[in-house]
Amino acid sequence: MKKIHVMGPGCPKCTETFKIVEAAIAESGVEASLEKVTDFTEIAKFGVFTTPAVAVDGTVKIMGKVPKKADVVAWLTA
Repeated sequence: MKKIHVMGPGCPKCTETFKIVEAAIAESGVEASLEKVTDFTEIAKFGVFTTPAVAVDGTVKIMGKVPKKADVVAWLTA
């Protein structure tokens, strides 16, 4: 099972990112746990200093912008 973290304080772009990741998980059919990380101390542990950010299995895939759903599906199925 993939472990996905969506990081950000809850701004509109962070909320949009969370929804895109949710949709990508549903579309890909991959088993994944999805967690929203809003605590800046926790976010910094990933080495992320610009949000929104997405990590898959502990590896940061994007930060500072909203991902495209197709990109998220590719990360999940890789």
